[in-house]
Amino acid sequence: MLLAASLAACTSSGKTEPPAPTTESHPPSGPVPAGLERFYGQSLSWADCAPYATSEDARSAFQAKDIQCARLTVPLDYAKPAGDTITLGLLRRKATDAGSRIGSLVVNPGGPGASGMVAAAGLIKPVTSTGLGKRFDLVGFDPRGIGASQPAIHCLTDAERDADRADDSETDGSPAGVLKQEAQEKDFAAKCAQRTEDGTGMLANVGTRDVAKDLDVLRSVLGDQKLTYLGYSYGTRIGSAYAEAFPRNVRAMVLDGAVDPEQDAVESLVAQGQGFGTAFTQFAKWCTAQQDCALGGDAGGAVKAFQDLTRPLIDFPVPVGDGRKLSYEDATTGVIQALYQESLWDTLNTGLNELKQQRGATLEKLADIYNERDSTGKYGTTQDAFTAIRCVDDPRVTDPAVILKAQEEYVKVAPFLDDGRPASAARDACAFWPVPNTSEPHVPNVEGLAKTLVISTTNDPATPYQAGVNLAKGLKGALLTYEGTQHTVFLQGVKCVDEAGTDYLVDGTVPPDGKRCSGQ
Repeated sequence: MLLAASLAACTSSGKTEPPAPTTESHPPSGPVPAGLERFYGQSLSWADCAPYATSEDARSAFQAKDIQCARLTVPLDYAKPAGDTITLGLLRRKATDAGSRIGSLVVNPGGPGASGMVAAAGLIKPVTSTGLGKRFDLVGFDPRGIGASQPAIHCLTDAERDADRADDSETDGSPAGVLKQEAQEKDFAAKCAQRTEDGTGMLANVGTRDVAKDLDVLRSVLGDQKLTYLGYSYGTRIGSAYAEAFPRNVRAMVLDGAVDPEQDAVESLVAQGQGFGTAFTQFAKWCTAQQDCALGGDAGGAVKAFQDLTRPLIDFPVPVGDGRKLSYEDATTGVIQALYQESLWDTLNTGLNELKQQRGATLEKLADIYNERDSTGKYGTTQDAFTAIRCVDDPRVTDPAVILKAQEEYVKVAPFLDDGRPASAARDACAFWPVPNTSEPHVPNVEGLAKTLVISTTNDPATPYQAGVNLAKGLKGALLTYEGTQHTVFLQGVKCVDEAGTDYLVDGTVPPDGKRCSGQ
């Protein structure tokens, strides 16, 4: 699945003094798997978060008030608990009402590859005056290989990432184009193994299977008998994996923007294409009703207008300054970034109007946000981690006929992304990945699981509504429907959704069957 920007950027009027460093320890909480006692009972040393920042977003987010950070040690390979270890970055903002504290609310924002530490910092403001902020420690963690966690997954240099984004050969479905693409994908896979510390050992153990086990270690080390969890987007897959591995260790779980538990990589790609196709249609209806719509005044002609505007970039990229040019790939990536939420539609229209004037700064900035490229040209770990995790979470797809059919189906359901060239049957990096997959899509076995809450948005562009319906059914949980066009919604200002989710997390009140929310 594609990656949205962080849930909420945490802003601050200035750096605040961090709480005094503390070391905390608890005896192991809940059941402890054999051989993992030292991990489940370890101490955490909480201190200033500044040293944990690995990106501009993190440096900004970690200026939030009353937060502390720590490192959690976990096995590299859970089959060898006495072997090598790795560490995960943690961020915590303690409950403001210690007397009524329930425990920890652990957050993951998705990706795969996004920073849970940054996401937790960004959620401080929305939860501060609610039961969540008062009664839970808000805890974000960077999953293994991501952000502040060590070692980090590393595949491409900043210069290589820039060059890859500028290269539109990925749109070439000719035999020569396919050969070139596959050579690039094979090279990418090799570089991931060469440049990531512990190489294939690390890559073999970065999947969701292992993150779920890390999450149970974290639950125990935080002193919680049972886990209270909030997962967005890919974070719902972490939640689903945890629910299957440790069903009796779950207290409450909100999963928003669900990944379908049964869809394979190909089915997921096409379903997501349909989601973005629907979101583009909604954007076009809005845009063509505006006086300055870059796509004209006819919603029915918006797809062709968009193609006429963007396809020339394949051969004639637009300069954006600092020696960079807006490629077709970056233009469409910027559009996809803006389709994640309606609040970016104005910005998207501005970017498309700029493109009509042969200017590409706004679309390039949106693409930079998507790719986690900061103002100095430095990239975060997100995109490398996204590929590495995806390649071990699903069986590899190697049949060119299957790939070609998926690409053809994709442009049918998302015609605005049809670049006018023949579809490509090129295999992606996962086909050349140096380690096998450790998970595969399936309906989880969750006997003994507490009632969970799945939130699904009717026009979610990245994780279509039906995926949430299917996940709720698979987990035997409750479904809350939000009628809107955006990717994820909980704690983003929709009162109906926020109240329902908060009531569930605080006191276990499950929304009634068929509960729907709309508006703000």
